[in-house]
Amino acid sequence: MTQTSSLPTDVPRPDLAGQPDQATVDLLGLLAYGELTAFERMATDARMSPTLGDKIALAAMAAAEFSHFQAICGELDRLGVDREHAMAPFIGPLTAFHNSTAPADWLESLVKAYVGDNIAADFYREIAARLPSPSRELVLNVLDDTGHAAFAVDRVRAAIEANPTVAGRLALWARRLVGEALTQAQRVGVDRDALTGLLVGVGDLDALASIFNRIMAAHGRRMAALGLSA
Repeated sequence: MTQTSSLPTDVPRPDLAGQPDQATVDLLGLLAYGELTAFERMATDARMSPTLGDKIALAAMAAAEFSHFQAICGELDRLGVDREHAMAPFIGPLTAFHNSTAPADWLESLVKAYVGDNIAADFYREIAARLPSPSRELVLNVLDDTGHAAFAVDRVRAAIEANPTVAGRLALWARRLVGEALTQAQRVGVDRDALTGLLVGVGDLDALASIFNRIMAAHGRRMAALGLSA
């Protein structure tokens, strides 16, 4: 009896030489560098913490991001891919994004981590759903919240309650983050055909529109949770 593959037809497969699919390598490399920079940013942002408790909480979340980085590097090692080589194409785009969105204060750093990082994570989840196992499960696990969401919401809402005038500034900041994040995603898509191919494999334009709508709907919910207008 002929056996058929249990993988969906739009999931990338290794090539005939047994090498990992380039889209898988690209997404792992992108996430690895993203987690490394998230660790660096949170460790740096901890210095702006208004209380010792906040500093400790942010340091713990930075440690979680580094643990995620190590897990992704472990998967790259399993696939026989040099981790630095996999991350190299994404250093430029991610560095440009973070340089153009450097927070001015503690509250802006929280909004950046909550809004900017999560809209990127939503995009990565859509791509990761089309990766082969076990890379797919690892990526989805790494993209889980490390506790930063509740922390950011609590601190930002408390700040707005104490001084409602900061809401307008933070809402504008969040909109800028979204614009910069989308620009970064477009740049990566242009440079890395394999990642773009995963989204093209979704199907028609209606399917792509549904992905975008899901991402923006999640963004709207996060903004509402912060008490900010989208």
